[in-house]
Amino acid sequence: MSRPRTEAEYLARLVPPSVAGLNRRSLLAGAAGAGALLGTGLLAGCGDSDSDSGAGSKTVSVGSNASDPTPKDVLAKLAAGFQSKSGVTVNINTVDHNTFQENINNYLQGKPDDVFTWFAGYRMRFFAAKGLAGDVSDVWGKLSGFSDAFKKASTGDDGKQYFVPASYYPWAVFYRKSVWQQRGYQVPKTLDDFNSLGAQMKKDGLNPIAFADKDGWPAMGTFDILNLRINGYQFHVDLMAGKEAWTSDKVKKVFDTWAGLLPLHQPDSLGRTWQEAAQSLQQKKSGMYLLGLFVAQQFNENEQDDIDFFTFPEIDSTIGAKALDAPIDGYMMARKPKSEANAKKLLEYIGGVDAANIMVKGDPGTLVANTGGDTSGYTALKKKAAELVGSATEIAQFLDRDTRPDFASTVMIPALQQFIKDPKDISGLLTSIENQKKSIFTS
Repeated sequence: MSRPRTEAEYLARLVPPSVAGLNRRSLLAGAAGAGALLGTGLLAGCGDSDSDSGAGSKTVSVGSNASDPTPKDVLAKLAAGFQSKSGVTVNINTVDHNTFQENINNYLQGKPDDVFTWFAGYRMRFFAAKGLAGDVSDVWGKLSGFSDAFKKASTGDDGKQYFVPASYYPWAVFYRKSVWQQRGYQVPKTLDDFNSLGAQMKKDGLNPIAFADKDGWPAMGTFDILNLRINGYQFHVDLMAGKEAWTSDKVKKVFDTWAGLLPLHQPDSLGRTWQEAAQSLQQKKSGMYLLGLFVAQQFNENEQDDIDFFTFPEIDSTIGAKALDAPIDGYMMARKPKSEANAKKLLEYIGGVDAANIMVKGDPGTLVANTGGDTSGYTALKKKAAELVGSATEIAQFLDRDTRPDFASTVMIPALQQFIKDPKDISGLLTSIENQKKSIFTS
């Protein structure tokens, strides 16, 4: 996910002219970001030395955004498992998650690693269409255990596969069972129930809804779920694709509804990371948190059984509450890897059962994409999460994965942060979003 922390960072987004048509502001942002990238070498590929190239190479490099401890450890174990099986050494180039996302465009146009972490759906198709990713259709010919939905999410506009899924996770409203049992709270079925529950939590001295948006992306999840509940999946997808107007009454209703919920949110969210908000839930200072399943990473091992969740409640009975965000994470191959044979061997391994079993054991915050993985060791939380995704009628990938990267980063992040800071001028905000959308989607 895209995670800028400050205005300067989102202004330094990198979507160069060779990747997509831009307005003047975005062009300047790309130039600024490129300079920062070259100056720091933060995303220089590990595999750009001569020793990694050519037939017979025994190394493969991976550019990774898995900078948090748990996913970083899982990738290290995947690398060790692959090396043991193949004799090929994996060089992992780990970069801070936010920095990786902010610099991904120039990274892929420079000397990227052979394989890199990324996301399914629109984000994958965007880079594949620009010729910035390698075709891995032959790898898919050797894979099994993936549903048609996962293969579709890994397929580019040209019908070829460019992505190997590793894990996925649903977004839902998480809470601590012990806190709710102590207070007698009940899972809300409607928005009115949700508001009443939040008001009671406030009276009980809790932050009703843990909230953070310092990184820029968490608020996207709130927008997504409200839009899905109020306007339905198809409208949401069309809005993300630039086919619907942000100035419509439908979108205004989403922000009006959100403005009514903001008093229940943890204050000062623009100065807080998602980890800090999750810790407030872990510390029993907040009653609920709308986030991905990875929230479990912030809980101690002996607290995992105390985490539970419910899907965000119904707002319109004609639409219901079956749609949700469930992003898919995985790996892609560079367009011209130094070690293409080893890159494809690694991707085949990552898409296999052995890797799935490593992920099952290593990360309580994700579900494995390969159905051949041994999920008998899933916690009750993960089993419930898998059932939730299985029962969903529609699944979105997440705002910054379902739309153009430049629109998500240069328009939606600052717009949502502006709304959180001052939710009074919704019409003016939506007019600004719509004008920028037209400029980006028609360029």
